[in-house]
Amino acid sequence: MAEPPAIDAARVIADLRELERRTADGRGAQRLCWSETWREARALVVELLAEIGLEPETDEAGNLWARLEGADLRASALVLGSHTDSVPDGGWLDGALGVMAALGVLRAHAAAGAAPGRPLLLVDWADEEGARFGRSLFGSSAFAGTLDPAELSGLRDAAGRPIAEVLAENGVELERVGECAARQDGLGAYLELHIEQGPRMESSGLRAAAVTGCAGVERLRFGFSGQASHAGTTPMDARRDAGLAAAQAALAIERIPPSEGGVATTGELRLEPGIPTAVAGAATLAVDLRNPDAPALARMLAAARSACADAAAARGCELAERPVWRIAPIPFDPGLVAAARETCAEVTGEPAELPSGALHDAAEVAGVLPAAMLFAPSKAGISHAREEDTEEADLAVAIEAFGRLAGRVLGV
Repeated sequence: MAEPPAIDAARVIADLRELERRTADGRGAQRLCWSETWREARALVVELLAEIGLEPETDEAGNLWARLEGADLRASALVLGSHTDSVPDGGWLDGALGVMAALGVLRAHAAAGAAPGRPLLLVDWADEEGARFGRSLFGSSAFAGTLDPAELSGLRDAAGRPIAEVLAENGVELERVGECAARQDGLGAYLELHIEQGPRMESSGLRAAAVTGCAGVERLRFGFSGQASHAGTTPMDARRDAGLAAAQAALAIERIPPSEGGVATTGELRLEPGIPTAVAGAATLAVDLRNPDAPALARMLAAARSACADAAAARGCELAERPVWRIAPIPFDPGLVAAARETCAEVTGEPAELPSGALHDAAEVAGVLPAAMLFAPSKAGISHAREEDTEEADLAVAIEAFGRLAGRVLGV
């Protein structure tokens, strides 16, 4: 098998730095999806694709696609990608690394002057983070056919704007997003490069690792309804404090994961009326549960529900539950994982693999295409924060491994 054209890792890192320059401030990356800064990030990707003679197109869900034709036009295409959107005050690498590395693979093949054995596609998935409306993997789940627009129709962002209105400003009609699933035709496999976003690789000295799959997620909002009342005149034993009920539940949920091998997060708490001089009459607690084992995840969900019910009863509150999003644990394609592991061994001398606790677009794509991922290490395991970072030498190693893996899967 011929050697694939070498990816220019230094250029990929330079593209990432330019993206950071254009879309970050002193607090971190500001590429919140559907925002002007996210559109600026997309514009940079379009500029870079134009340099190699490619003009991308956007599908019904807002995903950006670019295609480099292969020698065999009838062969199934290899898709490479990730996402350019970020959480507010996020890091420079999360998602963007995979998009720029994919572009680097296309650039290498375009510069080689010979078409790859089969078509190569780059995809920048829309709204992977779900930071604005709480629905992660928006574009990739629309592609995979698992997104129900009706379930999202009532979502609003922090400013109260409905999701359909915001999407329309970006040329996306909520009712039509599922039409992008037609793009599955003619696709053969999907590969994604991402930072680990955790501490395991750094602590083990790993510079690139194959990813075996993604943990499952249960994400819900629990609503506690008590009674708003005056902070100065309501006796402590007469209060129906929804805020304290939610806080009590959050502390109980924190105690669930040690026995189940997962993680639980209560990262959002909203109180009404939300002022210092009133007992909270209503509280909304967002709960995010993750586990790579489906039965264990189900037990975590049952325990979280029980914790919320107990806390509500103890404080004289009523409880309501609203699901936000869920995804079952997703194993990646065994053959592609093996290829990724072997590629890591070639580049680093270590055939490393590990599961992902974070969600990625590959988790949705894996439901309809063979998929796999590679990880680069993260400094101190920090992500979703401006401190997110990876040594450039480690980035270069992971980018090289990704380029080699793409070449291996292409069969060139």
